[in-house]
Amino acid sequence: MPVYNEVATVRQAIGEVLDADIGTDIELIVVDDGSTDGTREILDGGDWPARMRVLKHDRNRGKGAAVRTGLEVAGGEFAAIFDADLEYDPADLANLLPPLLKGDTNAVFGVRAFDGYTSHSFLFVLGNKGVTLAANILFNVYLRDLMTCHKAIRTDVFKSLPLQEAGFAIEPEIAARLLQRGERIFEVPVHYKARGTDEGKKLTAMDGLRVIATLVRCRVTTP
Repeated sequence: MPVYNEVATVRQAIGEVLDADIGTDIELIVVDDGSTDGTREILDGGDWPARMRVLKHDRNRGKGAAVRTGLEVAGGEFAAIFDADLEYDPADLANLLPPLLKGDTNAVFGVRAFDGYTSHSFLFVLGNKGVTLAANILFNVYLRDLMTCHKAIRTDVFKSLPLQEAGFAIEPEIAARLLQRGERIFEVPVHYKARGTDEGKKLTAMDGLRVIATLVRCRVTTP
């Protein structure tokens, strides 16, 4: 769980993940990415269970850096990214596990429907569809939701990916490197409740450009 300035939601997000019944044990690794809004104080002062670890960056380095920090110490058979912004439902992790447990795939992505909530930005949804289309063209695949946070991957496979991105572009980089390894990404539907910029949404149009740049970089380089 990468965390940056989520003082309003981090405690609830942690509780929901720890309480989620997904049919297996959960090890939660929270990486505070240099928060300055009181999030770190909540993490430092919490009476957390032994199955949760808190790691810290001394400064803000980006979501990708936080994901890589957490991945370095992950000890479970499967690893999943889960943001602390309450946009996703941790119970949906149970839907991502069956294809992995059956051995049908090494990577499962949760596909968002983008319906039901008026807080969705038209430009945000359009941008997501645009970068997903770019990935499908560049890598000759058919993914439905490139930028979903809900990704569950065999930990050994996840750790073997040559990930470099420091920010939000870690999401397309994960997908691109999986595809270049010949992995077949399994997709399942998940719930999603978007929040607006006034509620702390951090994505901007520049992130969309970074995503395209990352996809192109991955396409023309051999991992």
